[in-house]
Amino acid sequence: MTQTTMSALREIQTIDERVREIRKEIEAFDDRLAEVEEPALALEKELSQLQDRLTQMRADARRLERSADDKRARADKMDLRLQKVSNLREEAAVRTELDLLRRAIEADEQEALQLIDQVRRLEETEEELLERAGAARAEVEPRQDALLADRQSWQARFDEFASRRAAALESVAELERRVYDAFHQSGRRIVVAALLEDGACGHCFGVIPLQVQNEVRSGDTMIRCEACGVILTSEPEPELDAALTEPLRSASEVDEAVDAEEAIAAEAEAEEESEGEEDGEAEVELKAARE
Repeated sequence: MTQTTMSALREIQTIDERVREIRKEIEAFDDRLAEVEEPALALEKELSQLQDRLTQMRADARRLERSADDKRARADKMDLRLQKVSNLREEAAVRTELDLLRRAIEADEQEALQLIDQVRRLEETEEELLERAGAARAEVEPRQDALLADRQSWQARFDEFASRRAAALESVAELERRVYDAFHQSGRRIVVAALLEDGACGHCFGVIPLQVQNEVRSGDTMIRCEACGVILTSEPEPELDAALTEPLRSASEVDEAVDAEEAIAAEAEAEEESEGEEDGEAEVELKAARE
């Protein structure tokens, strides 16, 4: 095993540690985005449910109106039939049926009117919800935009590390790659550890036999610690490029920045209103002095 291979493994391990940190930050952004959007989503859900209910109630009102129209048409035909009856018994039967139809028409009309009245009240609620949902969405958007922009920066950093890791893997032989992947996928964070100056394992601090220490320092073969199983190396830990280690804003820092911006904007708005009131009072006093 060459020193290049060991250097690559140490670089991959360093990258994987950074990738874990970045993944946690990205998940924090996802959680914060959901939390920030929750009030607006709740109002929008309530609005959607109300609109669905309104749609159904309008359809029911139209159905009742059509039913009343059909019954009126039947009642008109029965009025014509009533004029042609030949005996009292037939006349009584037609009048009874006609009375039942008229009562049914009145019931349909009454129910339709009640539905229309409910629709009118719900439409007023809909307007209020539309306004509240719009205000909530407008309040959410600046914070959401800031979070999305910074999340994108973290995702770009993640992609950079993924590319760097893929390039480093090209220098690793199949055996070493399998050993590293097996440890890494099991959840172990330390796969490659330095052999310390006193001959101890840099992970478990167990003392390595002198002959094994020499083999580690020669770098000819892959040597693993008998106590903890990590791959031992005498190679120093690599330093990542400054561009890849430059700190980015976390989700909480984005929130703090947006809060600060909103506070500044609110303070400026309050000052403008105060100045406007003072100008108005001065104008009134000047006008009174002239009079």
